[in-house]
Amino acid sequence: MNKFLITATLFLGYGCSQPYLKPYGAIPTASQLNWHELEYYMFIHFGPNTFTNVEWGHGKEDPKVFNPTQLDCRQWAATAKQAGMKGIIITAKHHDGFCLWPSKFSTHTVRESLWKNGEGDVLCELSDACREYGLKFGVYLSPWDRNHPAYGTPEYNQVFVNMIGEVLTNYGEVFEQWFDGANGEGPNGKKQEYDWPLFNRTVYKHQPDAIIFSDAGPGCRWVGNEKGFAGLTNWNTLNVEKVYPGYPDYHELTEGHEDGTHWVPAECDVSIRPGWFYSPDTDDNVKSLEQLIEIYYGSVGRGSNLLLNVPVDRRGLIPYADSVRLMELAEVINETFKENLATKAIVSASSSLINYTVSNLIDDNVRSYWASSEVLSEIEVEFKEPVTFNRIVLQEGIEFGQRVKEFAVDIWRDGRYKELDRQTTIGYKRILSFGDITTTKVRIRITEAKSPPVLAGVKLFLAEQ
Repeated sequence: MNKFLITATLFLGYGCSQPYLKPYGAIPTASQLNWHELEYYMFIHFGPNTFTNVEWGHGKEDPKVFNPTQLDCRQWAATAKQAGMKGIIITAKHHDGFCLWPSKFSTHTVRESLWKNGEGDVLCELSDACREYGLKFGVYLSPWDRNHPAYGTPEYNQVFVNMIGEVLTNYGEVFEQWFDGANGEGPNGKKQEYDWPLFNRTVYKHQPDAIIFSDAGPGCRWVGNEKGFAGLTNWNTLNVEKVYPGYPDYHELTEGHEDGTHWVPAECDVSIRPGWFYSPDTDDNVKSLEQLIEIYYGSVGRGSNLLLNVPVDRRGLIPYADSVRLMELAEVINETFKENLATKAIVSASSSLINYTVSNLIDDNVRSYWASSEVLSEIEVEFKEPVTFNRIVLQEGIEFGQRVKEFAVDIWRDGRYKELDRQTTIGYKRILSFGDITTTKVRIRITEAKSPPVLAGVKLFLAEQ
């Protein structure tokens, strides 16, 4: 029995004298905890821009231009499911104001299009397909509306609220409401004073468990770039009194705010193509597998959720090349994280609280935790025979707050420990990647923390290089 296991065993012997495990700082809601566990889902940009080959429509497009010939939301859902994604968020209304549902509060909708002779409803078909394939359904609604005559007047906020109500009451459960903060039409264009508190209240009125996305959350925040990368340091907390939709210092959102007042985790949005909407000009520019793997490690691997945009084409289908790339990525992810080598190890710690023992670190349950009684803590993973690995996955018990500020990983070599890596935050998940390492012992040292650490998992994997 090594010294860490002895310490842990002695500490556990004190029974009821153990201190109660209390949360530290801002903590996630139950809905946010469920959202974190989704990790990876699909964004779909679709609308008149798909047919006009532009990214930002001007709102004067003839709605008849929207006429997909083979629209099949079941194909989208089947693709997302096979890709390992957990949901789909659709651009129900982009800046041009075109609604993918027959809104009663606009004349720029699928009702005025040629598709299905004006009888179609993309949101209805997609929400049904998501339910069929066991996926979450989410919606993007841009408050900017370059078509609606009321935009730029006080009356428009109520128009937008009415649209939110339609979308959130007619299509079942909505897991995420995505708000784009774009506003206005240039220096001399219309300017709308958005009533964000009213918009958010409306969402919670109809979908109390929905996660609201914007620069300021309150459910999750933009990561501050459209490249798909969170910060190497990534705090899940934000000072919400400081940040607002359209916040100019958006670079702060990449790392979040240490000791922020509220739990507002980052979501990484990025497109599989150069643009957000489909364009035939980008058929040969689908991101490579190597690029997508790098994005995965830079988002999910840094404790953020990944929202990967896969624009459907003018037929209303996900193109073949995009689908193939998604399957390639899924195969790499599945093979990399298939076998947790740590389950074969003896795991010990410098201290543990009763009911929060080190065995919880390798039980594959993200809701069971090891908790230390000490701020500076150590975990040791020891094997009977040498093992080879090149990935380490660490997870904090975030329902008790984000505590770890810095940690190090050591490997046993030549009769002593040598530091392999040193990083800052962990959060929901942190994936470390390096060349093949063969050893009998690995040590994780919490070198700086806000409070005694609480971890949900320590995993080791061997990925094909």
